[in-house]
Amino acid sequence: MIEHVNISPQELHGMIRRKEILFGGNRKLKIYGKLGCGSGKRMKRENRVFFKDEEEALEAGYRPCGNCMRRGVSSL
Repeated sequence: MIEHVNISPQELHGMIRRKEILFGGNRKLKIYGKLGCGSGKRMKRENRVFFKDEEEALEAGYRPCGNCMRRGVSSL
């Protein structure tokens, strides 16, 4: 898990391009979802964290976003 406040915009964009980060999450609400999710884009930077995959998010105790990760919506 990578906290948004601990990474520069350049590092973040590079990791996303290299597919090292695939999901974002809300640290306070313990929810994760796709990087393009509208709910995730509205959260405060200090609450945003990033994950390399769903397994990492689930192991950290996060639950899937009800907006972009609900049943029937593909995970990638």
